[in-house]
Amino acid sequence: MFSIFGKRTADAPPGGAGRAEGASEVAVSMKVNGKAVSAGLDPRTLLVQFLREGLRLTGTHVGCDTSQCGACVVHVNGRAVKSCTVLAVCCDGAEVMTIEGLAQDGKLHPMQEAFRQNHGLQCGFCTPGMIMAAVDLVQRTRGELDEAAIRAGLEGNLCRCTGYHNIVAAVKDGAAAMTGSRAAA
Repeated sequence: MFSIFGKRTADAPPGGAGRAEGASEVAVSMKVNGKAVSAGLDPRTLLVQFLREGLRLTGTHVGCDTSQCGACVVHVNGRAVKSCTVLAVCCDGAEVMTIEGLAQDGKLHPMQEAFRQNHGLQCGFCTPGMIMAAVDLVQRTRGELDEAAIRAGLEGNLCRCTGYHNIVAAVKDGAAAMTGSRAAA
């Protein structure tokens, strides 16, 4: 099992997220990247902990633990959420999409491809959360984005390496690819 602090306890089964001493276990079921998953969890387990420790989906990063950086962004029922602020039990019955679920049939999602083509990353730590936030932004705006709207839409995602120029270009191109329009110059 895993405690709420992410440390494995001696009786932990491999790959399981679980319960801290004294906490009762709660059954949780959800779809993650299109696959049904179930687990008995400590009710205090954060979604990011369940994804990373329980399901070994480590593309979702933990950067700050305070909802400031956006490295942990995933989609829950089609909307971007910071998984470090969501309890896994609150996602019972939900559909969760992580960065690992965006690519389909070995082909990168258009936003992933746009980040690759535009060099929208340096160290890559923020990239999964940035891409997930960008996909949500495009879906909410139907791709009608200019530079100011992209910068405002990604305000909750921090990149400590870049000046955001290439990230904005990537989102612009990704939005065009997602919506079938041409990218604005």
